[in-house]
Amino acid sequence: MLGIIGGTGFYNIEGLDIVEEIKVETPFGEPSAPLIKGRFGEQDIIFLPRHGNNHQFLPFEVNYRANIFSLKSLGVTKVIGVSAVGSLQADLKHSDFVIPSQYFDWTMGKRDKTFFGNGIAAHVSTAEPTCLCLTQALSEAGVRLGHPIHTGKTYACVEGPRLGTKAESNFLRNAVKADVVGMTNVPEAFLAREAQMCYATLAIVTDYDCWMDDPEYYVSVQEIFKWYGASIVNAKALLLDVLKHPLPSTKCSCRTSLSSAVLTSEVTLSETNKSLLNVLKK
Repeated sequence: MLGIIGGTGFYNIEGLDIVEEIKVETPFGEPSAPLIKGRFGEQDIIFLPRHGNNHQFLPFEVNYRANIFSLKSLGVTKVIGVSAVGSLQADLKHSDFVIPSQYFDWTMGKRDKTFFGNGIAAHVSTAEPTCLCLTQALSEAGVRLGHPIHTGKTYACVEGPRLGTKAESNFLRNAVKADVVGMTNVPEAFLAREAQMCYATLAIVTDYDCWMDDPEYYVSVQEIFKWYGASIVNAKALLLDVLKHPLPSTKCSCRTSLSSAVLTSEVTLSETNKSLLNVLKK
């Protein structure tokens, strides 16, 4: 089943037949909002607004562990996270779609970044953190709808909530060689990998951050909502088009990321940790 995590300005999906609203309790607290189970054609879908129904959570306040765990507990195995991003490269323009293949973690330690610890030692590989199968499905939908998508890009995740300095923007652009910058995809992408879920970001370019010399191009909240709002209709249409076609096979390698990652013997785990691991391994 597919899960969609909506970012800024993305709190629902028109065209879905809503089946039910589900409140989920997790070992990590409550997710950002009750999860919406819907149906489109023959496909079931779970939707969750990342920042809450009223956009009440800052990026570092989002309970990423509860969000991913709640999706997995309801049977979601594939996740598309929709996000607004700033462009760090001149060829990525306003309203362009980008699917990153890499993430650079520039957050500052305020976020809980793993399901493990407290009696479970595990180390998942994140050399290739994005699902190639979902990337292909999104790219093909973009071609069908005439919305080309940039792939093979690097997403730098910063802490926020402030918008970055020019020095920081240039560091990410030049030293890291990042292509886009945002505040929410870490640890979301890595938690999805720990939960053996396929994950891809559908990023919408809203601004040029602040690396350009002309202050007119500096990022602002007004610019973010202006360009993101204009593009969100296209993003929703693209997601619905994905649902019209067969989704990636469950044999995707993302679905076996824990096969050799857990070091602690399961026979030594507490019942609580066994239950946790059972959900992550589904």
